[in-house]
Amino acid sequence: MAVPGNAPFKVILGSASATRRQILAEMGYEFTIMTADIDEKSIRKEKPEELVMALAEAKADAIISRLPASNYKDHEEPTLLITADQVVVHGGSIREKPSSKDEARQFIKGYSGGLASTVGSVLVTNLKTGIRSAGWDKAEVYFHAIPEEVIESLIEEGTVLYVAGGLMVEHPLTSPFVDSVVGSIDSVMGLPKALTEKLLREVL
Repeated sequence: MAVPGNAPFKVILGSASATRRQILAEMGYEFTIMTADIDEKSIRKEKPEELVMALAEAKADAIISRLPASNYKDHEEPTLLITADQVVVHGGSIREKPSSKDEARQFIKGYSGGLASTVGSVLVTNLKTGIRSAGWDKAEVYFHAIPEEVIESLIEEGTVLYVAGGLMVEHPLTSPFVDSVVGSIDSVMGLPKALTEKLLREVL
């Protein structure tokens, strides 16, 4: 576990996700945030693992293209860029962020009394050396029946529209209906801690 402000490197989190910010802060890192702003729908892969890896790479490339390279290559202290992506797999189909309230409703109804899997990638790029290391992690979430009124409240509140598969196990409306999680909760939330730590070490 790193001590805040005491790591021998700087960290950029290439994500707008509030949960990823929360998890990285819990890990003890200080970091700055940059967002990739890419068209995620333009990248298609058949397997969820391949899709999330390709998206994490595209996000890193987009951010790096906007950075003045010399700033990072000349520094004695390396800067490490973390990018990540996640999809939900349900009934054999890949689910990204819902495109509408109706789609979010359909997604969440599908989880009620059933199972959803999350597949998430993490890519760490050392901006000083160019070295990259990546991996993916999978978790499963089992749900109790989710009442219709809870689903409607989630849709109206709206946060579920901005996450993969409309799946937010940490949401106070959702969490009472989570039966069990196979894998780590931080993986379900979009940034697996153990994998991220491993990749940070590998690029140094």
